[in-house]
Amino acid sequence: MPPVQPSPSPSPSLRIDVLTLFPGLFAGFLSESIVGRALAKGLVAIHLWDIRDWAEGKHKQVDDRPFGGGPGMVLMAPPVVAAAEAVLDVAEPRGGLIVLSPQGPRFDQARAAELAGRERFTLVCGRYEGFDERIIEILEPELLSAGDFVLSGGEPAAMVVIDAVARLVPGVLGDAESAVDESFGPDGGLEYPHYTRPREFRGLAVPEVLLGGDHAAIARWRRDRRR
Repeated sequence: MPPVQPSPSPSPSLRIDVLTLFPGLFAGFLSESIVGRALAKGLVAIHLWDIRDWAEGKHKQVDDRPFGGGPGMVLMAPPVVAAAEAVLDVAEPRGGLIVLSPQGPRFDQARAAELAGRERFTLVCGRYEGFDERIIEILEPELLSAGDFVLSGGEPAAMVVIDAVARLVPGVLGDAESAVDESFGPDGGLEYPHYTRPREFRGLAVPEVLLGGDHAAIARWRRDRRR
C-alpha cells in the first residue's frame, strides 16, 4: 500500500481522499485559486491515491472487457475495492465513501453544504464504461452525479465537488458573507447583477442606486433583481 501523503496541516477542518487512475489531472487544480488557498491555509487536506497501486500482475491491470459483450472496458472490482478499503483505514474518522456515478442523485449546493460539514469523505473516480457492479455491492458507497452529461472520467466531477465544498469550509473565503450571499443559497435563487469600474462602458451605465450609498435601497434593489 502506498504511504500516506502528508497533510498541509496537522488538523485540517476537512480531509478529502480521492481515488483515481489519473492523479496528475489534479495538479493544477489543487495549486491554484480558492482550493489552493484552502490547502495552503491548512483548512482542507486533499490526498490523491492511484488505484493502480492496488492492481495485481506485471501490467497492473485495472480494467477488462465486460461479460456478455459490448463496447469499451469496465473497471475491475479487486483493485478498486482494495484501494477503497485501504484508504478508508489510513485515518480517522473513516468518513463516507462516495462513488461518482450518473446513477447517483445530482450534486447541488445543499449537498455541498452537507459535505462541508463533515470531517472526512472519500471520492472514487470512474473511467471507461463504468464500474464492475460488485464494487457497489461490496463497498455500499454513496452515489453522486455531477449532472446529466457524459464525461471521460470521474475526475472533472470530483473537482466540481471539491471546489463547491472547499469554499464552504469556514475560513476558506476571505469574506464569510461570500458563501452565504451566493447563487443557490438558502433562498434557492441566483445572484443579483454585479457591476464594477468603469461607471460607464459602451453607453451602459452602472445603476444609480448602487452609487448613492443607501445600503437599504441597495439591498432592496439586489433582492428584487435576483434571477
